[in-house]
Amino acid sequence: MNTLIALSIAPVGVGEELSKHVAEVVKVIRESGLPNKTYSMFTEIEGDWDKVMEVVKRATFVLAEKGIRTEVVLKADIRPGVSNMMEGKIDRLNEALEEKPQPAEQKPASVEDRIRATLGRIGGRK
Repeated sequence: MNTLIALSIAPVGVGEELSKHVAEVVKVIRESGLPNKTYSMFTEIEGDWDKVMEVVKRATFVLAEKGIRTEVVLKADIRPGVSNMMEGKIDRLNEALEEKPQPAEQKPASVEDRIRATLGRIGGRK
């Protein structure tokens, strides 16, 4: 089952700068071969549920096995029959942003105009 997850794995109690620890986690994710993207707070991974969760487990335990307390935040989108969600969602969002918005203040159609439109749709006079 195709799954897209947003994942944050962070060490706890190792000081203020976490990047070297986070880099170890991201390295495991990137080496998985699954489509992934890392942003400032989350990494997205897409693939079959079992494969994605295996990567999550390996990435989590890279720190935990060193005795580092590890915090995991995970959000999953499971969408049967759909693939390439990571790119597709962004493409659809960008398309929606490019649509021209409707004018904020349109005068509502009069009763007469609505009757004419209805008659026109059912084959009467316009």
